[in-house]
Order: sequence, then structure tokens, then C-alpha cells
Amino acid sequence: MLVFIPDILSNGELARFRAAMDSASWEDGRSTAGAQSAMVKRNEQLPPDSPLSRRLGEEVIKAVTANPLFISAAIPLRIFPPLFNRYGIGQHFGLHVDNAVRGDPLTGLRIRTDLSATLFLSEPEEYDGGELVVEDNYGTQRVKLPAGHLVLYPATSLHAVTAITRGIRVASFFWLQSMIRQDAARRMIFELDSAIQCLVTRLDRNDTEIVRLSGLYHNMIRHWAEL
Repeated sequence: MLVFIPDILSNGELARFRAAMDSASWEDGRSTAGAQSAMVKRNEQLPPDSPLSRRLGEEVIKAVTANPLFISAAIPLRIFPPLFNRYGIGQHFGLHVDNAVRGDPLTGLRIRTDLSATLFLSEPEEYDGGELVVEDNYGTQRVKLPAGHLVLYPATSLHAVTAITRGIRVASFFWLQSMIRQDAARRMIFELDSAIQCLVTRLDRNDTEIVRLSGLYHNMIRHWAEL
């Protein structure tokens, strides 16, 4: 299940992020890749342990955890410190699957990577190519979103970033461990929550059927949650 989440960052926040990143030093993106991914990865990234990367990452986490749609779709337990990459002309990331477990050497945090997220920091018209290609259960999806928008997808998916032919693509990416491990269960819970929120806009929140559906929502989380 791919979930598109708009307006994670405002225009002002995007401008501040880009200004700080434009003046930063970048390194080879293969420094954080697994053995298989390193063979097909050609991009640059902010050093993950740099103060700038950590500061911007904290702002990304603050923004996504304040977003109701993100919380509903991800039901996050732990979020890995966000990373930042950029692709110039000719750079790309071939088809790969993310590592099952990620560890952060600075904090000792270790997570199971249930979900991957890409937060676009460049506008689509700033570059050609650079689509995020995700092999989903419903076929291959090509994703190129406006700056400040985020896509959330299962980390088990094969995915790639196509080669840049013009301009520069800048993004943040990260992984999270969900309270709900199973993709199918997480999808059902998300769809139920979405339906409840639609009904709330048309009915009284205390309507008996909404109360019953809300109870079902929480009981489903209670049944599947891993803490």
C-alpha cells in the first residue's frame, strides 16, 4: 500500500532546508548502503552523523508525527533518524530492497524496517527523471511528488530511483517500525480509520455506529500491536 501525504513541510520550511543543504558538504551515498544496494546506488547524501543532518532529521520527525494521516497510515513505534540525499545528472539507484534491520551508531537505536518513507524536497519541474519506482501488489508505481509531500510504502517492496537527466533531485528518506507488523493488517486498520474520519464529517461523533466502529478500530490495534 502506497500512501501519499501532502504538505509535510511548508514553503518556508522547504526554503530553509534547501538553503542549509545547498551550502553543506555531501558524501558518497553508498556509505550507508548494504552490500547489495551499494552495487546499484549512485547518489550523494549528507553525512548521517553531521549536526545538520541530525537537526533537519529531528524537524522531519516532528513534522510527520504531528500529521494525522501519517500516524493513521504508519501507526509508528520507532522512527529511524531521517537521512538526506541528492541525485545529479546521470545518478540513480537501481532496483533493490531495503535492509530488514537498521541500526543508528550514534544512539544505539535498532529498528525492524516495516515502512519506508520519501519526503520530496525538490519541485518536480526542477529535474527530469528521478522517479521513485515501487513494485507494489497492484503493479509498478512511479512516484514524483511536489516538494514537501511524502510517500509511505512497505519496506519489503522492490524499488528504485530512475536516472536524472536534468537538474537535481533532493529528498529526505527514512524507515520506521510500526506497531502493526503485518502489511495486510495495517492496511485494514488504515482503511477503517479513513472510513470513520469520513463519517465523522457527516454524522455526530457520538453517533452509535461511529462509536462501535471506533471500538472495532481500537480492538484491531489491540489485537495486532507489538510494543
